Amino acid sequence: MKPTRIAGSSIGAIMGAAYASGLSGEEVRQIALEIFADRNSVLSRLWQLRPRRIADVFRPGPVQFDPERVLEVFLASYLPDRFEDLHIPLRVLATDFYGCEEVDFETGPLLPAIAASIAIPAIFRPVRLDGRILIDGGVVNPLPFDGLRATCDIVIAVDVVGAPVPRANKDDISMLDSLFGSSQILMQTITNQKLKIDQPDILVRPPHDAIRVLDFMKAEHILNTAESLRETTKEKLELLIKEPMELT
Repeated sequence: MKPTRIAGSSIGAIMGAAYASGLSGEEVRQIALEIFADRNSVLSRLWQLRPRRIADVFRPGPVQFDPERVLEVFLASYLPDRFEDLHIPLRVLATDFYGCEEVDFETGPLLPAIAASIAIPAIFRPVRLDGRILIDGGVVNPLPFDGLRATCDIVIAVDVVGAPVPRANKDDISMLDSLFGSSQILMQTITNQKLKIDQPDILVRPPHDAIRVLDFMKAEHILNTAESLRETTKEKLELLIKEPMELT
């Protein structure tokens, strides 16, 4: 049983693209574990992302990564070049920074669209694409299940936004903690308002824990913690599929 369409913002765009490319859920899991299993290997890949030009080092503000280059170093070998090469239709969402609106990608080059969707402010540089300056799709639509109802009988949404995680000293809030925490609060507010208007058939929400936005080295812990959600979601899905069959 596979989805007929997938939509994703930010990390959802990466996971959606991986699954839409034909990888199984187990293969996606193994890739995540392999990429982040060895700290030295991760550091070696991060070294490839160092600024190549002196001008980039002396830009005002913190040094930002090029999101497309990050995808090339970590994930490009697992993904096709274009949306048209995917096995499952995929919609990737980004945010037009100056247009203050959602931008959807469903055709054309895949990596640039995902790069725009994951361009978290302060960590990644905005992406210039199709004449627009684009940033993280979660800014405008962190849970993009809307638009799927027209073509899907059952809609499943996965919300992994989370919430700010306090440090040992709760008075100690770093710049990044403040930035990411504010973004999480904003995205949760947007999602809660959306859910008042429309509901997916199944909403999957991992429990809030001590995982922060960039805690990728904790991939195994994150996956193990979410394991119980897989069985719960399967049970709910089986019931939804069974109901129409019983009525016929």
